[in-house]
Amino acid sequence: MYKPSRHIDSFYVAGFQYHEGLFVFDELNVGTKLQMVQESDNPYDPHAIKLCYEGTMIGYVPRDSNDLISIMMTYGHTDVFECYVVQVNPQASPCKQVRVNVYITDKTNQESQAVYA
Repeated sequence: MYKPSRHIDSFYVAGFQYHEGLFVFDELNVGTKLQMVQESDNPYDPHAIKLCYEGTMIGYVPRDSNDLISIMMTYGHTDVFECYVVQVNPQASPCKQVRVNVYITDKTNQESQAVYA
């Protein structure tokens, strides 16, 4: 049976309290899609991946979760990842207010299905 995507990781947005997440906090809901942007020139972590909502940086993929994703992005597989908000808790400490899931999508299978549709 074909599965369009597969869950590969779940984590709280790292550094949420230090970036612009508070400016868009009210727009973040369960199911909100975030963009993942590689930041290889980051002086603190060469595997850094920014998480953005409609161009606003809200934080990062945590360092202990970014290595494999960063390597795959470096080799041109940026478009196979999807990131969605799965939890928003305004009462939690800022470092645990937004939790996301990352999925890897089978783009090859989707493309072949589109050809036969």
